[in-house]
Amino acid sequence: MTKLEDIEKAIEQLPPEQLARFRAWFDAFDGARFDARIERDAKSGKLDKLAEQALADHRNGLSREL
Repeated sequence: MTKLEDIEKAIEQLPPEQLARFRAWFDAFDGARFDARIERDAKSGKLDKLAEQALADHRNGLSREL
């Protein structure tokens, strides 16, 4: 059995309250990793073209208020 399969099996066996705690922890953990990646990508310029396109679309009336 792989380490991932062991983790999956352990999660399946958690009682509801511990599963809820795990879910909250994992959401925070995953969110922090996502935020860090976005920050790295922004600093490296990977998002510049997307931002430029979004701004151009907005200037050309191709956006709407949320």
